[in-house]
Amino acid sequence: MNPPAGGSHDGVTTDPAHSPALLEGLDRGRALGFLGPGPIEAHLHHAEGFALTIGDPPPLLVDLGSGAGIPGLVLAWRWSTCRVIAVEASARRAQHLRAAVETLGLDDRVTIVEARAEEVGRGSWREGVPVVVARSFASPAVTAECAAPLLVVGGRLVTSEPPDDPDRWVACADIPDLGLVPEGVVSHRGAHFHVCRKVAPVGDRVPRRVGVPGRRPLF
Repeated sequence: MNPPAGGSHDGVTTDPAHSPALLEGLDRGRALGFLGPGPIEAHLHHAEGFALTIGDPPPLLVDLGSGAGIPGLVLAWRWSTCRVIAVEASARRAQHLRAAVETLGLDDRVTIVEARAEEVGRGSWREGVPVVVARSFASPAVTAECAAPLLVVGGRLVTSEPPDDPDRWVACADIPDLGLVPEGVVSHRGAHFHVCRKVAPVGDRVPRRVGVPGRRPLF
C-alpha cells in the first residue's frame, strides 16, 4: 500500500522518502532529542504503518503528542487532502514543529496546538475529528480519555503498540463515558498499530482536568 514515488496523479499521496526537507526536519528533531535513535527511514516506515492502518486519507486528523512530527507531519506530507492538527504541550517541541511546517510549506493544512490534550478535548474540535493518532503519547487509559472526546462517532483512534501486551486496550470498552471499542491490531514492518472505534458520544465529564487522567486512570 505504499504510494507511488513522487506522488500520485491526483495529488492525494506523496512519498515522504522523496522529500529532503522532510528528512532534514525529522533529523533536526532527532538532534534536539524529540525523536528516538536509528535511521530516519525507520521512523518513516513507522509513520507508513499508521497510513496503512488508516487506509483512505481522512479530511482531518489529530496527532496527540506530535513531538518531532511522527506521524503527524509525515501523514500531512503524504496526504495532500488531509488537514492535520498537531497537539504538543512542550513549548520546545511545538516551536520545532512550527519551523518544520513553515519550511515544508504546510501552513495551510497543519495547525500546531501548543496545549495539553485534556484542554484540546474541551475545545472546538470536540467530537469533530474522524481519526486521532498517537505514538508514544501515554498509557492506553490516558490516550483513550484524551482522544475519545475529539473523535466523531464512527471515528477511529490509531496507536502504535508494543508487541508483548496485545490485550492492554481491552478494558477501554468497559468505560461507557469513552464510547470506544477495540477493533484489533495491524502489523507493519515489525511495528504494531491498535485501532479503537468510537461507537457512542463521550460523557460530559470526559476529559477530566489536566493531569487527572494520568493520576487516576479510568482503566
